[in-house]
Amino acid sequence: MLISQQLRKENIAEYVLYMWQIEDIIRAYDFDLSAIKRNYISRFELSDEQREEMTDWYGNLIRMMREEGVSKEGHIQINKIVVQQMAELHAQLLASTKFPFYNAEYYKVLPFIVELRNKGSKEINEIETCLNALYGVMMLRIQQKAISASTENAIKEITTFLGMLSDYYKKDKEEGLKFEDD
Repeated sequence: MLISQQLRKENIAEYVLYMWQIEDIIRAYDFDLSAIKRNYISRFELSDEQREEMTDWYGNLIRMMREEGVSKEGHIQINKIVVQQMAELHAQLLASTKFPFYNAEYYKVLPFIVELRNKGSKEINEIETCLNALYGVMMLRIQQKAISASTENAIKEITTFLGMLSDYYKKDKEEGLKFEDD
């Protein structure tokens, strides 16, 4: 909860990846809030008040996941909305002539996006495709599985691209971006 609040302010892509991981943690504990509290939340150095807030937060996420039917897979609506906002900002940045570095970075990553979409779902937007790639590699690293050099290269480029998008997202939320010449 505390991490998610900080990430949401600082780096929206990292926030989404973190929230997806939390969804998977909840699934791994089979939606058992007592087990999450006993075996997971207890690992953090928190005050009693913070521990209670975190337990409530997990309880709310469990409820949302059940109500929204994402017990086995998928993401809760609040996470989908953030990904959609990122995709909308991405489209605005590409459509504007004021962000040439973003456009250049996008075209560097585009071949990887095309390859990933050809292997996976074409139904999801490009930003979610990139996030899925990062999440997948993150899971491989946690499992200490080998990652090919070409995948490492693609992930490095995707990370740079999503980092740039996250920076623009933050700037847009704090100051507002101007997409047209004034």
